[in-house]
Order: sequence, then C-alpha cells, then structure tokens
Amino acid sequence: MSTKTKTTTVTGAKYDGFTDDERSAMKERAKELKSAARRGAKADTEGDVLAKIAEMSASDRAIAERLHAVIKASAPGLTAKLWYGMPAYARDGKVVCFFQSAAKFKTRYAVLGFSDEANLDDGVMWPTYFALTELTADSEARIAALVKQAVS
Repeated sequence: MSTKTKTTTVTGAKYDGFTDDERSAMKERAKELKSAARRGAKADTEGDVLAKIAEMSASDRAIAERLHAVIKASAPGLTAKLWYGMPAYARDGKVVCFFQSAAKFKTRYAVLGFSDEANLDDGVMWPTYFALTELTADSEARIAALVKQAVS
C-alpha cells in the first residue's frame, strides 16, 4: 500500500497541503510527545521552553522572555511546556496560552494566543489571538489581566 502524498499543481507550483513550516511544526510536536512520554507527565519542561526562547531571533526573544515572566507571575499555576515548537503554558496538561514567534511562520508580528481552555468568554464573540510587535508596560499589564482571566 502506497502512502504517497497526493500532489496537485496550481499555477505551476506543487502543493501537498502543508507548508514546510507547518510540517516542521508537526515534527516538533511529535518529538515533544515522545519526549514527554519518556519523561513522564510530571516532568519539569520549563528548561525546554527557556532553551527554545534562547534560540529565537533577538526581537522575538525579547518579547518571549518578557511574556514568559508576565505569564509566570500572573498565573504561577500554569506549567511552561513546548507545543508545536512554541512556548506554551498549560493547566492540567492542557494548553491555555502560547507564544508564536514572528519567525515561526515568517510573519510580520509575533502572536500571543489563547486556546479554548482559556476563560476569556465575553458574549458571543471575543479575541483569542493578539499580534505583538513589542511589549510595553501597558501591553504587559493587559496581558497579565488576560492571563489571570484565562485561568480564573
């Protein structure tokens, strides 16, 4: 039985459903799951997150380091872990929020995202992703409030 990926041609370019960056993120996630299985569920993964942050470009690293500090101070009960190669913060093993560097998918801004585990509900529509180009005292205060609400 063949497991070849079906490829189609669109304007002369081959496309198989995922970009190289997306495939890379999936491979990182598979490694994370294997590593977690070897370590056990209670393993401390903050060192992995800090190492991933240290690998980032200077601008992404500056945001990620401050964001990590704000999240840990605002919700000390969250566990830092890697999620698809991104720093993420989980409660009971489920990701509540994460940081996506601008370089991750070659975008013009980094992203702070919240999963459906976050208690951010506000009527019938509310934001769950926030573009970050830098962190200021005001944006850090807003992020701290969002994280506190997310874990409430």
